[in-house]
Amino acid sequence: MHYPADIYIGLVRDYPGSRPSAIAKVQVEGALTLTDLGLEGDQQAEKVIHGGPDRALCHYPREHYAQWTREFPAQADRFVAPAFGENISTVGLTEDNVYIGDIFRWGEALIQVTQPRSPCFKVNFHFAISDLSLLMQQTARTGWLYRVIQGGTVSADAPLELASRTSDVSIRDAAAIAWHMPFDDEQYHRLLSAAGLSVSWTRTMQKRRISGQIEDYSRRLWGSAKPAG
Repeated sequence: MHYPADIYIGLVRDYPGSRPSAIAKVQVEGALTLTDLGLEGDQQAEKVIHGGPDRALCHYPREHYAQWTREFPAQADRFVAPAFGENISTVGLTEDNVYIGDIFRWGEALIQVTQPRSPCFKVNFHFAISDLSLLMQQTARTGWLYRVIQGGTVSADAPLELASRTSDVSIRDAAAIAWHMPFDDEQYHRLLSAAGLSVSWTRTMQKRRISGQIEDYSRRLWGSAKPAG
């Protein structure tokens, strides 16, 4: 199967009342160079949690926008790609049929799925919906991230093509194991066994296995402690 892809890049901007972000991206045509750290001309803010080799690209399914529009009609004009800050948007690839470790051929490049996107509070601000990050996490409409196995020239004229699959852990499965299941060592082992899992997710899952506890991720979802109510 071939999946035509729209491509987006963006620069870090300052937002009154929130931290700098590169979530606002613009569509680009023509050829671009893809390196280990992402597309030429694309930036990430707060690189401790964004960007890097395991998070070089963000992919968000275009079909999710219609569902978000149905759920939040007052913000319908905002739910248009690339509003979630994605670099790649397609129709036909979702969290249900994309798996940890999948390798896609894209032009001259090879890219590998590393983890679900971990939603953060900046999407709440961007869409003016106070709990959108939590809703993304709960519904697994998160999108996913890639590492670049082989760089090269890519373009919107070059569709994504699945080149290799070695895991049985879908993005939805990974999200369920990480965020929706009670502590389950067997399922954590299953996720950790998925070839290609990002270093940060590997570290987090191993810490949970050692401690027997799930970390507090409220700061990621809301930017501070979990709001009351």
